[in-house]
Amino acid sequence: MWLGQAGLRPTRQRLALAELLVGDGQDRHVTAESLFEAARQTGVRVSLATIYNTLRAFCDAGVLNEITVDGSKSYFDTNTHDHPHFFWEDDGRLSDAPADQLQIARLPDVPDGAEIASVDVVIRLRRKP
Repeated sequence: MWLGQAGLRPTRQRLALAELLVGDGQDRHVTAESLFEAARQTGVRVSLATIYNTLRAFCDAGVLNEITVDGSKSYFDTNTHDHPHFFWEDDGRLSDAPADQLQIARLPDVPDGAEIASVDVVIRLRRKP
């Protein structure tokens, strides 16, 4: 099971939220609020605080990635492989961008004593008028 492989204790709430996140085998991007609404609609009784705590635990265990947009809005991605994202400004939606089309020719030199931990690419889109 997804939680057991990550070393997470399978509580009732974690199991229910994991089922919503990966139960159908599809990758998805969620916010805490959208996962809370999905839980509510399926009859899972869980507080928003528990959703936030569970998402944090899933990220810490490496089974979710957090993508922050605008420094304040976080999305949680079930695809933990490195890949770029499109952020659709019109409806606040995050989706995968084709990784095979992304080329980063060069990154800036990092300061002494530092190393690059990761590079996040979020391409902001809006619909043409």
